[in-house]
Amino acid sequence: MMMKGLEPRNIKDFYLTGRKYKEEQLITACEKWLEVNLVPVMGTQIHLRKIPKELLHKVLRSPRLFTFSEFHLLKTLLLWVYLQLNHRIQTLPAYETVMAFFNSFPKKCSFLERDMGHGLMSLFLCLRLHGVTKGKDLEELKHINFFPTSWLVRVKANHYHALENGGDMTYLSDLATQAMRFGLMFNQEYTTHSKMIAIYGFFFEIKGIKNDTTSYSFYMQRMRHTDADPSLCEHGLISLRAERLVKYEITAQTLVGGRWQEFRTNEIMQKFRLVKLSCRSHVLKIQTVGNPIYVSFSFIFPGS
Repeated sequence: MMMKGLEPRNIKDFYLTGRKYKEEQLITACEKWLEVNLVPVMGTQIHLRKIPKELLHKVLRSPRLFTFSEFHLLKTLLLWVYLQLNHRIQTLPAYETVMAFFNSFPKKCSFLERDMGHGLMSLFLCLRLHGVTKGKDLEELKHINFFPTSWLVRVKANHYHALENGGDMTYLSDLATQAMRFGLMFNQEYTTHSKMIAIYGFFFEIKGIKNDTTSYSFYMQRMRHTDADPSLCEHGLISLRAERLVKYEITAQTLVGGRWQEFRTNEIMQKFRLVKLSCRSHVLKIQTVGNPIYVSFSFIFPGS
């Protein structure tokens, strides 16, 4: 009953109960529930503050962790820290309020380098800050003075190096632990659902299609910049490379009758071009009655 009844208001109590009585199935159920619900559900509710640090750390390290983007995950984690430090807050604060709070500290050192931040360092080391690529987002990270300067310098240096080399992410190698990650939460009432993303001047659409009542297809495809949202063309950055070598994996997970169903492609290496027959990835086709379906797209641009 507890495993099937997990929700934001009881996840902490059920997890601690599992730990107290060594109920491994309950502990695992709590971890798996939080892996997919941390960003889309807990990140929008005041119950986020209740998540124990130990559980949060384990979930952040999980390859099953679902997020819409790395920046979404980062904002959720910053909100969790804010709620730990502001116990009297009873309603979820605006993102701007959280940013202003961290920006209010003296600038002599970053938040994570302060005494109160040292114990949180391990959580933020789980993030893939190189997955934050928008200039606006990077400027926000610098402005709030939360991360050590050396971290941000390394991230920006990697971005410059990739841009100078046509998008090649030579600083990344392991798809499971280093990949750029994006996600779609596909609800049962959708017939199609998609999102456009831009990385180093390359434009991709990640997409889900409902084929019939229980059949779904998920894939990514390279798009021309003329078909992308103008807001994605940051500073006019457009790659003219005809081919983009991509190493990627698509995974989907959904809850059915108290059990998680998981589907995945293998790790695939593919050249994406802008012509119809070679612009689309392998299609992950699944059959399920689960709702919603959490779909993750993980990829690296290897040296080519």
